[in-house]
Amino acid sequence: MKVFIVGGNGLLGSKAAEVLISRGHQVKAVALPPNPVGAELPKGMDLTFCDINKVSDEKVEELMKGCDCFIFASGIDERQECPPPVYDWYDKYNIKPIERLFPIAKKVGIKKAVVCGSYFSMLHKDEWGYSKKIPAGVLMRNPYILARVKQEETVKSFVDDNFDAAVLELPYIFGTQKGRKPVWTVLIEQIAGMDKMKFTMYPKGGTAMLTVRQVGEALAGAAEKLGNEFKGFYAWPIAMYNQTWNEFLKIVYDARGMGNNRKIVGVPAWMMKLGMKGVLKEYKEKGIESGLDVYYLPYIMNLNLFIDNKYAKDLGVTEDDIKAAIFDSIAVSVASYKGEVDLVPMRGELTPEEEEKYGLKY
Repeated sequence: MKVFIVGGNGLLGSKAAEVLISRGHQVKAVALPPNPVGAELPKGMDLTFCDINKVSDEKVEELMKGCDCFIFASGIDERQECPPPVYDWYDKYNIKPIERLFPIAKKVGIKKAVVCGSYFSMLHKDEWGYSKKIPAGVLMRNPYILARVKQEETVKSFVDDNFDAAVLELPYIFGTQKGRKPVWTVLIEQIAGMDKMKFTMYPKGGTAMLTVRQVGEALAGAAEKLGNEFKGFYAWPIAMYNQTWNEFLKIVYDARGMGNNRKIVGVPAWMMKLGMKGVLKEYKEKGIESGLDVYYLPYIMNLNLFIDNKYAKDLGVTEDDIKAAIFDSIAVSVASYKGEVDLVPMRGELTPEEEEKYGLKY
């Protein structure tokens, strides 16, 4: 099988390529330059530097020609800082590319596609039960969740008898890629201010999680099994582990060299909501809008947003050392927070100056 990946030098796309190549598949990929310094990209991956959202349809056809499967491992998540209205940025990087690229993929004969999504989409669906555990109207106040739901609906709209597709609803992911800034730097910024206190205040809920390697396995497994074991459209919640924030933060503090006995005080949603005024003020001063409404985020974070690992196992995901992956993520995040390393951040596009620097012309 020959697989086309958007985001081939990224944290998730490169790992998917590595797993696929190790299984005998061919991988052709596109990505924004530069490659992160020190990143060990999989040998054998045919990588082209470009902004897939800016190249012509004819060029996209040329790049995709001869491929059997399309993996979209690009876009931005809720931790990307964007000016208002933030939904427009999710639409630009997470939804519009699907609307444009899927018809081209089908035109050149690609029969299946896998898209990296978010487990926050589960909050919008009654079958998982989470929608009944949060106040009415919360979901409509969160542009990121609405955009991820719209992304899934967009993917589903292209499925027919000759084209299968799946969205992997991914939770928090641990593990690093050399030279790339982890999203967990945000967490270090949040909790560092409480270091002088005898305890840390944090929500009472918890989260599902995966390692980077496991995401690569899930993407590869979905690419292999779509059109064979699985026909049509799927939105799979994918995770292998579940931890409360209390359990997780004790590992985080241990990774920071502060021991694993840090006292974590669970804060009810209403109390955490009161503390969000300062966050909202900071956002306004920076001219950005959060994809998750800061006043209603506490109700989400107080959920045990857990996932049964059966869906991951159905795709062939295997066990990994989640604690070691968390340690790795936190170590690099701390270094980034302290300004000790220069890392490539998550982003949706290059500046005009960067495009000129790397010789990209559209």
